[in-house]
Amino acid sequence: MSKIAEFRAAEKALAEQLAHLESLKKDAALQQEIQFEEKLRELMGAYGKSLRDVVAILDPESARGAVARATGTGRTKRRLRVVKVYKNPHTGEVVETKGGNQKTLKAWKAQYGSDAVESWLQG
Repeated sequence: MSKIAEFRAAEKALAEQLAHLESLKKDAALQQEIQFEEKLRELMGAYGKSLRDVVAILDPESARGAVARATGTGRTKRRLRVVKVYKNPHTGEVVETKGGNQKTLKAWKAQYGSDAVESWLQG
């Protein structure tokens, strides 16, 4: 692309952006949001509160989640696994596990079959 073509394309894009900006300036909903933000910031300043304080007041659950993410103590990406209880009807032995990688459970599956062992799941 030649320099003049690049210049004209940039000039056209700028004109479109300016037209879009002017239409946004005339938008009543935007004006209302800007006014709300200004009043909210004034109010926060008057009471010495930050945006985090306001969010914590209005939505305590999200504030707790943010603290947990910041400290690294909360697991938000991985679902907690439920304890499964299997009872062998042949021996009466009970196995509690959160996953399928349990020694006794593997032995039962090898001996009796996976479908049979899954049918022994309690509750």
